[in-house]
Amino acid sequence: MISFAALPDREWPLFSHEARRIAHLDMDAFYASVELLRYPELRGQPVVIGGRSVDQPVLQPDGTRRFAKLRDYTGRGVVTTSTYEARALGVFSAMGLMKAAQLAPDAILLPVDFDAYRHYSRLFKIAVAGIAPHIEDRGIDEIYIDLSEQPEDTSSLARRIKQSVRDATGLSCSIGVAPNKLLAKICSDLEKPDGTTILSIADIPGRIWPLPVRKINGIGPKANGKLEALGIRTIEELARVKPELLQEHFGRSYAAWLLNVAQGIDDRSVVTRSEPKSISRETTFERDLHARHDRQSLSGIFTALCERIAEDLRRKGYVGRTIGVKLRYADFQIVTRDLTLPAPTAEAASIRQAAGECLRRVPLEQRFRLLGVRVSALSRPDEPHGEPDFFQTELPFAD
Repeated sequence: MISFAALPDREWPLFSHEARRIAHLDMDAFYASVELLRYPELRGQPVVIGGRSVDQPVLQPDGTRRFAKLRDYTGRGVVTTSTYEARALGVFSAMGLMKAAQLAPDAILLPVDFDAYRHYSRLFKIAVAGIAPHIEDRGIDEIYIDLSEQPEDTSSLARRIKQSVRDATGLSCSIGVAPNKLLAKICSDLEKPDGTTILSIADIPGRIWPLPVRKINGIGPKANGKLEALGIRTIEELARVKPELLQEHFGRSYAAWLLNVAQGIDDRSVVTRSEPKSISRETTFERDLHARHDRQSLSGIFTALCERIAEDLRRKGYVGRTIGVKLRYADFQIVTRDLTLPAPTAEAASIRQAAGECLRRVPLEQRFRLLGVRVSALSRPDEPHGEPDFFQTELPFAD
């Protein structure tokens, strides 16, 4: 077994944090699991969630349901999530549904239901907060929990949290507990589904170092490819590499981060509340659209995006001053533009007007496949600000 002494001239400052107990809780195949609560007859089958215009299940006269099959899907939708049975066939999130149909043509295809997913998300987070309230919300299906002040031993505490989630939702989750957030997140994925992994500093050589570097949150496909080109595939190999080599290929800051995370070093705290930097909405079309030929359709889509952002802002209690748009052309090239207003707003009409100004600065001769609107520079509405001062102009695809 590798020993810490195998890394000369490297210190392990994480020992000072051994008393910390940070948990990462990740719901198992969350969207798919929620759907299986609704359609229990699909348990054990490959099920894919995603796409647009997917038919809802149909209740038949004999009391059974007829479900859409992946083989029958036509369009450019993507997989939102899939059951573990579908994943075993090579179908994963963000994959195009047409490609997924080649791998698992007989898989069941269900439409997304974000209202249901948000409902179960609230339920599981409330259940965890009843036991361990120091929680950092990381999204609809995952949280960090600081267990350091809890008197209960780690194993029984993890079991109690998992059981509370199951009691509240009927769903399973996986938990990783470690001295920091970096290791906890890695651990929560080691024994899925319904797993519990507890890691100490002494376990790093045996449990963490043999893993591929892509298991580290923050090493994406591009960085992973560069590391592989350097012959660095495992976390142990990354931990052993000379700093000069990483600095040459990644720069001083990212190289230092790579060396730290390879050794399990992470000083980040569990943040119980954070302010969002921006709020955005975007949509991918079933077919490529053109600003002139599809003006009416685009106008409705554009207005709906702005209205949904305005609703998000009001619901979350924010106003925003910088409005931006995002387009992805048919060749997948992405272009963005933004505009800073004299004063912040949460009104749909004001957001649409400003976003329209951004669109006037975007080349619209070619067709595009995605349109998005974003509001940033957020603040609370009770903060002092002046009145917006907009001027009227014709939008590229206004009615």
